[in-house]
Amino acid sequence: MNPTLALACELIARRSVTPEDAGCLDLIGQRLEPLGFRLEPMPSAEVSNLWATLGEGGPVFCFAGHTDVVPAGDLADWTTDPFVPVVKDDHLHGRGAADMKGSLAAMVTATERFLARCPRPRGTLAFLLTSDEEGVATDGTRHVVERLMARGQALDYCLIGEPSSQHRLGDLLRNGRRGSLNGRLTVEGVQGHVAYPDRARNPIHQAAPAIAALTALQWDQGNEFFPPTSFQISNLRSGTGAENVIPPRLEAWFNFRFSTESTPAQLKAKVEETLAAHALDYRIDWHLSGDPFLTGRGRLVEAVTGALEAELAVIPELSAGGGTSDGRFIARMGCEVIELGPNNATIHKINERVPVQELEQLSRVYEEVLMRLLGGG
Repeated sequence: MNPTLALACELIARRSVTPEDAGCLDLIGQRLEPLGFRLEPMPSAEVSNLWATLGEGGPVFCFAGHTDVVPAGDLADWTTDPFVPVVKDDHLHGRGAADMKGSLAAMVTATERFLARCPRPRGTLAFLLTSDEEGVATDGTRHVVERLMARGQALDYCLIGEPSSQHRLGDLLRNGRRGSLNGRLTVEGVQGHVAYPDRARNPIHQAAPAIAALTALQWDQGNEFFPPTSFQISNLRSGTGAENVIPPRLEAWFNFRFSTESTPAQLKAKVEETLAAHALDYRIDWHLSGDPFLTGRGRLVEAVTGALEAELAVIPELSAGGGTSDGRFIARMGCEVIELGPNNATIHKINERVPVQELEQLSRVYEEVLMRLLGGG
């Protein structure tokens, strides 16, 4: 069993269901500290966080990731125990194998080999790890970034181990993510008997044309990296439970996944303009989950694509699709951010697994990225 696979198995065996860390950060710290890393735990509420650094000055390169995993679901649906790592059919099975304990193991072993080759790297090598990415994500990376920014800590490059690959390792890199804006719309009506609609005001009838208008809007055209902004209704709720009663209100929850071509303020204004045009009695509660971020074709993209081509003969596609990640917090530090990890076909699913050979390949790619950005010191 190679070192990357062995460490991935040790991590999977720890039941770190979000926001529990279950000792994963201690295990990683035990590997980093003998290399000379300064370990700085930054816990917040029930969340475990670790900021670890080696060296000083710039450039500052950071590996980032999370030790928490999503719940396993019904254990009877799994062919193996999700927290007992098993190698079967050339795949490592277990919760977190792909998302993202395999990546964490690859980061550590890549760092060990890199420092053996280059004991005095240029600048600073850092790790930013949390147990709060799969959950509400308020006490994890966001908390650490706020503390780092408050004391003036700089980052130049950040590589996040999110499972980005689709068909083979490295075929797709996330060089950005869409923003996520949530709205909870409440439309007020007047309750009454369905036989006397003139004595009531049906909020469903009133809201329906407005909702149809919102779904038909073209919010923006997207750009080279981002698809057009998406508007989706996720929940509709109304009614009293009776068939003969016009309900007093309607609630609609919706979400924007938006590109850098739109701002939250622009999206909010467009929604409220549309609702006002339909003369609704309404209110909206807004929640911004994260702004979009984008890393252009700079030094980090060059280093990661060069490493993939050198190690795997793969030329990756750059994409800013998918959901959100902790990159939305790290990008606030003004650094270049890339996400590169193993195949994402089974993430969050029953029988999560990752090809064994991808783990050591990923470690080699990470090592080459380090050589290109921090080597030669």
